[in-house]
Amino acid sequence: MPALHMVLLTAGVLLGAAAVIALAAYRSLPWGLAGTATALLLILIGAAGLGRGIAPGAPQEADRAGNEPSRLTGHLDPGLSRWLWLVKWILVIPHYVILALLWIAFLVVTVAAGFAILFTGRYPASLFHFAVGVLRWNWRVAFYAYGVLGTDRYPPFTLDRSDYPAEFDVAYPLKLSHWKVLFKSWLFALPQLLIVAALTGSLTSSSTASISLLSLLVCIAAVILLFTGVYRPGIFDLLMGINRWTLRTVTYAALMSDKYPPFRLDQGPLDPPAAPPTPAAPLKTA
Repeated sequence: MPALHMVLLTAGVLLGAAAVIALAAYRSLPWGLAGTATALLLILIGAAGLGRGIAPGAPQEADRAGNEPSRLTGHLDPGLSRWLWLVKWILVIPHYVILALLWIAFLVVTVAAGFAILFTGRYPASLFHFAVGVLRWNWRVAFYAYGVLGTDRYPPFTLDRSDYPAEFDVAYPLKLSHWKVLFKSWLFALPQLLIVAALTGSLTSSSTASISLLSLLVCIAAVILLFTGVYRPGIFDLLMGINRWTLRTVTYAALMSDKYPPFRLDQGPLDPPAAPPTPAAPLKTA
């Protein structure tokens, strides 16, 4: 991860927070507006630089091929520690600090990309790869910690792809609708977001911070693991399905695809392949 661009992004987030405080507490309008504008510029420059450092994936042919634009995988480690999950909340604190900065930048990038899509029909590639990287990083931490508890291997500090047991990717869209960008995040995605909130207790991420089906399943898996040393495959598959539904919804709501996510719980470690096209019925001859 390029250090300079991460420094610029961090500086932008901190400057933005200071500008908001100046506006709210001291009512310093000129300094607040100037600081906010500078902060947004620094965040976008930093995010674009980080995105350029990520190897691009294949362009999106998902609608034509029948696959979903986003691809989420996670492979359960066979030899999980019985007790390590008890202290993972401490071990992932460095990740949570960095992700807090990255999620703020993610929101700024999404808004900026929305304007770009509205006028050009394209999501700027470097910003797109950054946004995917943030979701990828978040998914690895969730898989390691309290979104799945599927591995004891510590997540890498990178936005790029790696050989980690959990990975996430979104195919780059060749073209996006100009007008859908005005409605996807708050109207079209609303039914999906409500389902995700019911499953996970959050509108945008996998979390055990509140009571939900996901938190209940993770707790059950953790207790069984503690006493038996075994992670039940059925619980793991269901957790993967919930996380897959969540990230498909986030991908759509964050303007990264025009393909509406299915109302479907695809369980298991891998995304299901596209269904083969139904062959046309032979013509009957008289």
